[in-house]
Amino acid sequence: MKINRNMYVVRRRVLLEKILHNSMTGGVLLLVCAVLAVMAANIPALKWLHQFWDIGFGFTFGDFSFSMPVRQWVDDVLMAVFFFSVGLEIKRELLVGELSTVKKAMLPMFAALGGMVFPAVIYTFFNAGTPSASGWGIPMATDIAFAIGVLSLLGSRCPTGLKVLLVALAVVDDIGAIIVLAVFYPSHDIHFIYLLYAALTVAALVALNRSGIRTILFYLVLGLALFIFVFLSGVHATIAGVILAMTIPAKTAKGDIRAFTGPDSPLGRLETTLHPWVNFLIMPIFALANAGVVIDPSAISEGSMPAVIPGVFFGLLVGKPLGIFIFSWLAVKLRIAGKPEGTKWCQILALGILGGIGFTMSIFIDNLAFADQRLVNAGKLAILATSFMAACIGIGALYLTTDKTKNI
Repeated sequence: MKINRNMYVVRRRVLLEKILHNSMTGGVLLLVCAVLAVMAANIPALKWLHQFWDIGFGFTFGDFSFSMPVRQWVDDVLMAVFFFSVGLEIKRELLVGELSTVKKAMLPMFAALGGMVFPAVIYTFFNAGTPSASGWGIPMATDIAFAIGVLSLLGSRCPTGLKVLLVALAVVDDIGAIIVLAVFYPSHDIHFIYLLYAALTVAALVALNRSGIRTILFYLVLGLALFIFVFLSGVHATIAGVILAMTIPAKTAKGDIRAFTGPDSPLGRLETTLHPWVNFLIMPIFALANAGVVIDPSAISEGSMPAVIPGVFFGLLVGKPLGIFIFSWLAVKLRIAGKPEGTKWCQILALGILGGIGFTMSIFIDNLAFADQRLVNAGKLAILATSFMAACIGIGALYLTTDKTKNI
């Protein structure tokens, strides 16, 4: 009887682990929270949820007082943890993953570059000279969780090479989005003295790494100081998460970098621990706080529709797949990179459509790009609608271009 009970507990634990580390589950939860946020913004009975994120929250210590809206706590603090998780994934891919050699990295690098340039150019075509011109970074981003979650719906029907390409492409895409975010979308005026303090903190983190110190707590304490300095500098504080991730030791105690995913590796331990928290708490909260947009038909009627809407729509739905496909094709034809084994060009084009799922990063940049709330809402509406269409069209196109019997 006791043995059966133990087996039940083990099976339940294994099932929970599968759920918490399943990309599709995280993507579905993200979608549910986005829908709930839109409902809260448009249904009077749920207005309290929409308005909750604008409530001021902070603390007072002696004469010092600090407060900001709940939404900003989410965007600055929780998203710094999200970017820290992204940074850990980027470092893993650079060390032992699909970006660890020049040959492996070339195709996703070219694909991601095309997937960023084309959408930005298309957006600028619609918005040049308008108040929404600064939003060119919005359609450049791909949401990793959503895209991989949608791709996982195909199961064994999708070639392994295609899945690997999407993951690597999304990681490179994140690197590009982080650079764009840091350089072109600072949150305030730049204060160089705090940037100097941040640089000294990074130097201390690198020194810890070089000294072979593997105690995670030391890195997290210095990481908190780094976050504060970057926040006060005017550069968006989420960048601190990525920088901190780059300093986390990846080797095991025996110096084996190939076994970084094991419990003996600080990088692997942190990535494994953070994964469910990011997918099932931070990103859903971000969606609840930021996906809510008031749907006003008059705002998108002929003659009054902001240019940001066609810019985002065509940037994500047309620019992304075209950029990914054309730059991938050029890289292969010029023999700079090789096409993934078992994949067809029509499948890479279909994969590019999934790249048009912007969501998290696109909404994040949308919040920073505009001061006019009308443009922010228009951008969110375009992001949500286009990401949904990209998911549906992309999964349909991949289904039609793949053969289950060949990929089992």
